[in-house]
Amino acid sequence: MNVEAAPSPAGLRARNRTRPVPGREVASAAALRGSAGIATFLALWQLGVVLHLPLLAKIPTPADVAAAWLSLLRDPRYYLDWLVSFRRVFGGFVIAQALGIPLGLLMGWKAAFRSLTFPVFEVLRPIPPLAWVPLSILFWPTPESSITFVIFLGAFFTVLINTLAGVRAIDERYVRAAISLGATPAIVFRRIILPGALPSIFTGMAVGMGITWSVLVAAEIIAGRSGLGYLTWEAYVAGSFPTIVVGMISIGLAGYLSSALVRIVAARAMPWSKRF
Repeated sequence: MNVEAAPSPAGLRARNRTRPVPGREVASAAALRGSAGIATFLALWQLGVVLHLPLLAKIPTPADVAAAWLSLLRDPRYYLDWLVSFRRVFGGFVIAQALGIPLGLLMGWKAAFRSLTFPVFEVLRPIPPLAWVPLSILFWPTPESSITFVIFLGAFFTVLINTLAGVRAIDERYVRAAISLGATPAIVFRRIILPGALPSIFTGMAVGMGITWSVLVAAEIIAGRSGLGYLTWEAYVAGSFPTIVVGMISIGLAGYLSSALVRIVAARAMPWSKRF
């Protein structure tokens, strides 16, 4: 009867190094599919312009956009526009989270506070952030503070409502069980309320981040003199259609990077969740 010798630790390490990692395979496949999707989109774009399809006949080709982009990459102002827009977005976004998350947690946890404050927020919430632009220009002393305020409004109500909904969705039996076992309100909040609401909080943050970039473009057009939104508007006024597309793509990339940052933070804060 043959008995195989147990593999040595060095052999096990070598075998593990040669064994494919499932997570890396999935990431590589996703990156490959994403690259194929972008290539297909560019090919369809080029084909539509060449064939003069409706709505695409006056759109610049990908080659024209690439040439305009390369020209902008040699202009220091282009990088300054990126920096200015990111500073504005993250400034308003951080303030929105600093106020919206605590208010949402408190409104979801305390029924008396919710009944007092929810009607006010529910009346203000449907007002589009852009409707606040004229008032913000009059109210705030500088254009930068006006833009930050409008961006803040774009993310504030979204994260507030999502946080409130996350707390309200927690099973009341968990709270009662913890209290019956002697948990203090602080422990209930730290061990049940906050972890239970985190998925909804980060969902609100991700959605709010997308809204902030949409609001930023209009705010920079109205009240700004720099940034990616103003760059796009300035290109439209000058009739430079390739630069318009470059500005649009730049805003899309900036929004993607911002949302990716939110997803990274969510994955670190919720290692047990696969939603993000």
